[in-house]
Amino acid sequence: MKRKLMFFMTFLFVGIGLVTAQTSRVTGVVTAEEDGLPVVGASVLVSGTTLGTITDIDGKFTITNVPSSSKTY
Repeated sequence: MKRKLMFFMTFLFVGIGLVTAQTSRVTGVVTAEEDGLPVVGASVLVSGTTLGTITDIDGKFTITNVPSSSKTY
């Protein structure tokens, strides 16, 4: 019984690690090329997905649950 419990706990921790390693969070700031000021309300999309957001008043954005297979933002 003790051996089965240890096996189950090991499998549980490994499974949780694999699931959480498959997504990430992307953050950044969008600025204008001309003057370097933040761009308010710019759309930021993860290429090949339907994930996206818009920038806030400081040009900052955060996208959560981005698949690790996505390379272009």
